[in-house]
Amino acid sequence: MAPRVLLDATAVPADRGGLGRYVDGLLSALAALDADVAVVCQRVDAERYSRLMPSGQVVAGPASLTNRTARIAWEQTGLPLIAEHVAAKVIHAPNYSVPLRPGRPVVTTIHDATFFSEPDLYPPTRGAFYRAAIRSAAKRSTRCIVPSKATRDELVRLVDADPTSIDVAYHGVDHEVFHPPTEAEAARISARLGLRGQEYIAFLGAFEPRRNVPSLIRGWVSAVADSPNPPALVIAGGAGWDDEIESAVAEVPVNLRVVRPGYLRIADLPAFLGGALVVAYPSHGEGFGLPVLEAMACGAAVLTTHRLSLPEVGGDAVAYTEPDAASISGALKNLLADPARRETLGAAAHARSLEFTWQGSAEAHLASYTRAVSDQ
Repeated sequence: MAPRVLLDATAVPADRGGLGRYVDGLLSALAALDADVAVVCQRVDAERYSRLMPSGQVVAGPASLTNRTARIAWEQTGLPLIAEHVAAKVIHAPNYSVPLRPGRPVVTTIHDATFFSEPDLYPPTRGAFYRAAIRSAAKRSTRCIVPSKATRDELVRLVDADPTSIDVAYHGVDHEVFHPPTEAEAARISARLGLRGQEYIAFLGAFEPRRNVPSLIRGWVSAVADSPNPPALVIAGGAGWDDEIESAVAEVPVNLRVVRPGYLRIADLPAFLGGALVVAYPSHGEGFGLPVLEAMACGAAVLTTHRLSLPEVGGDAVAYTEPDAASISGALKNLLADPARRETLGAAAHARSLEFTWQGSAEAHLASYTRAVSDQ
């Protein structure tokens, strides 16, 4: 039987994002497996986690945890105290950082290693913080969980991490949430976005330089410039620091349309992703690539890159491009000119997405928790 674990969900941001979807999906699946789990979280999330794991123990942390600096300081002393209080045998730190004196085994999730392999894509202070956190986690954690073999290999190569202490646990996708949309659902999101039936190419993600949105914008412009009915480009998401996006948007010819809806409700994402001609995600590198998997689950024709983990997720069910604008343009042109290939890719993507479940991820996490105890 797996040991009692305390999962620290205090780093989950208000907008949920990738970290929120990871923690939510994992906790729901752990609860379904009757795992012995307690969770500590920000006060605003306590009711949410109580619903996700009705038989689990939920501890609301102090109000100060909304401040990032205060949360990191609390993690060093407050988190081990909570672990003692709930009698946890293992602490799971799901977002890089780990207490230095936890008093019990710690399993830490390291989501990606691009802070080392692509340092120029991050602000200096942010990059330095995460590089230090990853080095500390790789050294001090009893075990590390990573979402792909590519991330495991990068940690071994770049941080000299011990490969025998790293467990791969692929993310899952909630197929009740992310599914191919009906025509009516697709029509509603089109109207909500103000497209009035105009076809579109979709991007969903944080506006960070590694997501490569400026090259996508320029590649799209080149791909559709001569089209009599050019599809719009909808770039949804936010919370990033890529200043070049504004310059790229400013270069878009007046006859082409860029739509920037900001954050979309999770309930709108299946129709948004599944209703697109193509979902484009030309990232410079991902630790996993959850937006790609979610688009696949919605039956979308996905265009991404060969970088790091993305081929592990997409396999032969997605189209690939190099990340430069000219390559993106050529790949988009080919997909837009071939409806049959888009349909084939969408069907293959949905079928492949069924292989990625939160139950499978939770089982891999439970195995890692058990190894952490036996490693001591």
